Amino acid sequence: MHHTKLIKWLDATVAAVAIAVVVGGITRLTESGLSITEWKPVAGVLPPLSDLDWATAYTRFLQIPQAQTVHLGITLGAFKTLFWWEWVHRLLARGVGLVIAVPFFWFLARGQLPRALIPRLATLPLLVAAQGALGWYMVRSGLSVRTNVSQYRLVAHLGLALVILVVALWTSASLRAGRSAPSHGRDAAGAGSALGGATRTRWTRITDLFAAWTFGVILSGGFVAGLRAGHIFNTFPLMGGQVVPPGYSQQSGFLANAFENPAAAQFHHRVLAILTGLVALALWLMASTGNAPALVVKALRTVALVACVQVALGITTLLMGVPVLVAVLHQLTAVALLSAAVMAAHATRRV
Repeated sequence: MHHTKLIKWLDATVAAVAIAVVVGGITRLTESGLSITEWKPVAGVLPPLSDLDWATAYTRFLQIPQAQTVHLGITLGAFKTLFWWEWVHRLLARGVGLVIAVPFFWFLARGQLPRALIPRLATLPLLVAAQGALGWYMVRSGLSVRTNVSQYRLVAHLGLALVILVVALWTSASLRAGRSAPSHGRDAAGAGSALGGATRTRWTRITDLFAAWTFGVILSGGFVAGLRAGHIFNTFPLMGGQVVPPGYSQQSGFLANAFENPAAAQFHHRVLAILTGLVALALWLMASTGNAPALVVKALRTVALVACVQVALGITTLLMGVPVLVAVLHQLTAVALLSAAVMAAHATRRV
């Protein structure tokens, strides 16, 4: 059965989520995320349309802690810049919802969804609705007491976006391979696998683990962003002249330290990122020298190359003091790396 329209829809979903993640990153880097202090899913599509509307939005913003600290003395003109970034981000988020929900229900009504895929695809509109609610839950954490949003809620918001992307990406890849649901051991044409069962299972486990690891490393970067940890220790490879940075153990208990101490968050992300790059290169070398099928070698080569670019961008972001453009490229490449890792895991199921 031809699934060209479904594939285009899923690919559009992947692209829409990636764009929304990047713009969300910009709102974080520019401290714009709290500029809209209300959540109006429908009416919020329209920005302020009059001077009175702008004055009202500006006054509301001035009442939150961030406006009285991080943005102390902000003018109406500067506020408008912040507002527009957050408005675009929210508009894109609504767009993602439409890109997912409208085609899903259209295909469902016309009976054009493979029966085996309906439960999985049905999670997409549910997840995107949850993502919108989670986004507002995150924003609320920064409207009183705190001067920024909770890093835990920010990471949850990022993580859920990546889950949506992975579901769409994996399903699109499966449909391209001629399958309406994941399968093991034989390809779409029914031909025998190029790998022995044990070898295929080993590569599948390795690539699955690496994809999950990459997801976790990206989330660790979310804690760096949430704690503004990228603005300290802007040197490499040492941090404050030491391997383990000064102030690493400020918080009591490992978990509190890891997730609430900026120095520890940056140190952990550095270590995890460098390990990711090294492991990616090692997997490519193993596949190239171990007679792995060309499809797997090619997929792991892409993973290794993207991982190297990502590590280089991460170091550059730090050394340059987190400029918005470089930091956004770092975030976009993180999405590309996760996508490449997922595609590598998928490739092991096609050989």
